Amino acid sequence: MAGAADGFAWPQGRKAAVSLAYDDALDSQLDNALPALDRHGLKGSFYLQLSRDPVRRRMHEWRAAAANGHELGNHTLFHQCSAREAGREWVAPAQDLDATTVAQMVEQVDLANTLLAALDGKAERTFTVPCGDVQAMDGNYVEAVRDRFVGIKVTGDAVVADMALLDVSAVPVMAPEGRTGAQLIALVDAAGRKGTMLNLTFHGIGGDYLVVSTEAHAELLAYLAAHRDVYWTASFLDIMRWVRGQRE
Repeated sequence: MAGAADGFAWPQGRKAAVSLAYDDALDSQLDNALPALDRHGLKGSFYLQLSRDPVRRRMHEWRAAAANGHELGNHTLFHQCSAREAGREWVAPAQDLDATTVAQMVEQVDLANTLLAALDGKAERTFTVPCGDVQAMDGNYVEAVRDRFVGIKVTGDAVVADMALLDVSAVPVMAPEGRTGAQLIALVDAAGRKGTMLNLTFHGIGGDYLVVSTEAHAELLAYLAAHRDVYWTASFLDIMRWVRGQRE
C-alpha cells in the first residue's frame, strides 16, 4: 500500500481516495447525480463547459450545488477537442483544437475561471482537459495553464498506480460509460488494494450521452457511503490539496 515506504497516507487511515466527477454540465447530472450524491452525503466535482445551455438555464442550481459543498471545475468555455482523432466527426470546426492557438486556449481557460468564480466565489480550481487533448495548433496549452490549478485531469486509467509518481498536472481519469454497479465497485476496491486513488468522470447519469445508469450510479454511491471508514470520497480539489500537503 502507498504510505508504507514513502510516508503517504490518506485522512483518518483510509485505504484510498475516490473522486466522482461529472463533465460537460448536463441536465441529467442536476436531475439524477446531484440528488443521489446529496442523499448519501457525498461530494462530487462538476466540470462545467460554460457555453452549454444547462449552465445558462440552470445557473441557480449549479450555484446551489457549490454552496452545498460540491466542486465546480474548469472544463473550458467551448470544449475544444482535436478533430483529427478517430471518431471525432462530432467536433465542430469552431471547437477544433487543431485550429486553435495556445494563446486562445489560455484566454478560454482564464475566462472560464472568472465565470466559475462568479458562480461559487472560489479562488482555487481544478481542470479536466476536454477529450484529454493537450496539443493546440502551436503547442501544448495545458503546460501554459498548469500553474492556475491545484490539479489537472487527463484521460488514462481509473486507478492511480503509485501516489509517489503521480503528476498532479496529469492525473489519469476514466469515463465509465455503461459500467455496472459491480464493475464500478470493483474499481474502488482496486484502488483500495493499491492504497492510491480512483478517478471516475461520468457524463450522463440515466440520460444524455456516455451514459451510466441511475441504478449503477446509486449502487456505487451506496457502497461508498457504507464504507466511509475505508474510502475517502471527496471533491477532486480537496483530494489534490491533500496530495500536495502530503508531499510538503
